[in-house]
Amino acid sequence: MKRKLIAAVGVAGMMVGLAACGNGDDDKAKADAGPKEITVWVMDGSAPKAWIDEVNKEFSAKHPGVTVKVEEQKWTGIQEKVTTALSENNPPDVLELGNTQTAGYAVTGGLADLTKDKAALGADAWQKSMLASAEVDGKLYSAPWYAANRVVVYDKKAFAKAGVTPPTTRDEWIAGLEKLKAADPATQPIYLPGQSWYVLAGLIWDEGGDLAVKDGSKWKGGLGTPQAGAAMEFYKKLQSYSTAPKDKDEANPQQSTDIVPKGGVASWIGLGWEAGGAEKALKEAGKEADFGYFPIPGKTADKTSTVFLGGSNLAVAERSKNKELAKEWLALAAGKDQMTKYAAETKGALLPNQAAANFTPAAGSFAEAMGKAGVNGKITPVTAGWANVETEPNPIKEFMTKVLKGEDAAKAGAEADAEIAKRINK
Repeated sequence: MKRKLIAAVGVAGMMVGLAACGNGDDDKAKADAGPKEITVWVMDGSAPKAWIDEVNKEFSAKHPGVTVKVEEQKWTGIQEKVTTALSENNPPDVLELGNTQTAGYAVTGGLADLTKDKAALGADAWQKSMLASAEVDGKLYSAPWYAANRVVVYDKKAFAKAGVTPPTTRDEWIAGLEKLKAADPATQPIYLPGQSWYVLAGLIWDEGGDLAVKDGSKWKGGLGTPQAGAAMEFYKKLQSYSTAPKDKDEANPQQSTDIVPKGGVASWIGLGWEAGGAEKALKEAGKEADFGYFPIPGKTADKTSTVFLGGSNLAVAERSKNKELAKEWLALAAGKDQMTKYAAETKGALLPNQAAANFTPAAGSFAEAMGKAGVNGKITPVTAGWANVETEPNPIKEFMTKVLKGEDAAKAGAEADAEIAKRINK
């Protein structure tokens, strides 16, 4: 997930028994005989310094004389940098990878196969929705670290004026938007750009469809299906309450800092860092920021909408010279004790990968709404070719704009599917 996020992470796994997954004392001897330093790459904003210092302190206590060199990376250009590093003879030992990027590195042989280490890493406790991004063809190549999903952010005053309470179903949501429109015609009931494809993905999953599906040994797009058509029809209904451009996404312009602070927006769909950015921008402009939050409603009140889980995984480089030490660091960093501390320090800003490390968020907070929705999370298709689909011009975005401007969903979907198939199967 290419965002600067202060994460609340909880990953499963205790270190107990890790050596048993290798060759016992022989593996330990090999590890101890190697260089006395391991290198860990983390992304900017992912790991609070106080927490990473605690992890390294505990690791060093177990391995006197072994130091951990932590290098913070920027998301911009990271795919090229990681690709190069993994092909070299001295790569970082442990790396943070975006959860939609992991499969690509795994299939090229850049990541160590951790399948035999699953028990030591605590894989049985990981949320299934997060585990999907860490596995390729039944083999484990990373540990899910953290994830985040979008929720609806709303202006409490605007909702109170219109007599609207947070909805729990799609029908209630639309009824509320109607009330907001009637109460203040000058305010957008919801700001929703035409190309917020992560939101559409959740709606497609709600309908039982997907962005792309496996078809034999190949992949094919899923936008020309009745399920995607139904999802797009509901998205079109939501977007009709917005004056946002039909050919832009939520980052162009940035909704949280360029749109919401100007006023005239009763609600919008965003991530935690966006909500924080909007609050800060409003306060700097001398305006009051009084936001409430609720999960994107599902068709029925018993289940919220499915949401896209963006996040990161922790992996070990296949060419690491210190593979056993790297696995032990990963098991410690991803273990329940350290991740419980991590989740508490970051106050639930992101979702941990196991319930045992959850932070109990404040009632009414963004984290509470995110947690309620996160249990119904999914990710994009797990295949190395998926990154090609997201490359601009993104065919999913183009499909959305075409439908919003009046083109038949099935026709636009078929055109998008042809492009998706060409890209995803590269």
